[in-house]
Amino acid sequence: MRRTIRQRLENIDYLDIVLWLFRITIIVAVIWGSVSTLLSNRYSTEQWLNFLVFGLAQGSLYALIALGYTLVYGVLLMINFAHGEFFMSGIFTATVFVAIPLAESGFTDRHPILALLIITVVAMATSTCVAVLTERVAYRPLRRAPRLVPLITAIGASFFWQYFFRGLYGSGITAFPDVALLQGSWLIGRLEIAKVQGVVIVASILLLIGLYIFVMKTKTGKAMRAVAEDKDVAALMGIDVDRVIVITFAVGAAMAGAAGVLYALMYRQVHFFMGFFPGLKAFTAAVLGGIGNVPGAALGGLLLGMFEAVGPNLFLEGLGITAPYQLKDVIAFTMLVLILMFRPQGILGERLAEEKA
Repeated sequence: MRRTIRQRLENIDYLDIVLWLFRITIIVAVIWGSVSTLLSNRYSTEQWLNFLVFGLAQGSLYALIALGYTLVYGVLLMINFAHGEFFMSGIFTATVFVAIPLAESGFTDRHPILALLIITVVAMATSTCVAVLTERVAYRPLRRAPRLVPLITAIGASFFWQYFFRGLYGSGITAFPDVALLQGSWLIGRLEIAKVQGVVIVASILLLIGLYIFVMKTKTGKAMRAVAEDKDVAALMGIDVDRVIVITFAVGAAMAGAAGVLYALMYRQVHFFMGFFPGLKAFTAAVLGGIGNVPGAALGGLLLGMFEAVGPNLFLEGLGITAPYQLKDVIAFTMLVLILMFRPQGILGERLAEEKA
């Protein structure tokens, strides 16, 4: 009898017990804080709805940027840490060379929609050129190298583009011009939605739907999925693997360029370091949704934006924490850890066999 008890004690994995206690503690804290906040009636229904709209707008930006991470990872199994700089390069260039001159000449006030289209095209084209150049110069020679080598190269490329554009446009913060058409808000029932937030949400949804149709329905999209499954077999079937990889980088960077324009419309400023934190959050969103999965990246971005917008007020104020919004990053990454504890492959990720992993 004593030997049986001793054997059972030896077979207990104490690390699993600690992890489960950690999970339960976080869940209890989240439930307790949420219930306390809701019962205290600190915020009205309209305020909660405003939090949700802001979170949806912010999450839409994360989703657009996350698509670049998930597309490149799906095809090359590589984390492209320079993707945040692709996001930065497009809108920074478009602001300096297009947005500011158009605003100063009065063209933006006379033709706001056409001006925004021109800015968006320039931003997407610049981001695409930077991404394709990076892939050709930095990544393609390392295609057969161990995974750690392209990862370190991506970090180096990120720093290179940051300081390249710092030297090109300066280290100061550049103000993005006002667009009179997007000033003010819409009143929908009792809900007041800022026009900029509404445009960001609608534009992001349209871009996400367009990308999903491109990947799932077009011939090029099918080629991308074939290369993601097995590059060697895809090459034997007549697919130009290098061309597909270039297209993957280009599409992801184009989405990041469009996200840069929407980001500038929301936050009204651009600078050489602006790609770091959105890029980090977008990578987090891609992991949350299941990296390599396009709908997963979109869902992960939207959830991360919601966690940041609603979480501090909902989870932390009920626990007596003052200035909770300063801890929005803590909330976002804590929820990421909590979700990955229960579903390590992400929300929509697939469990892979060892041979494929």
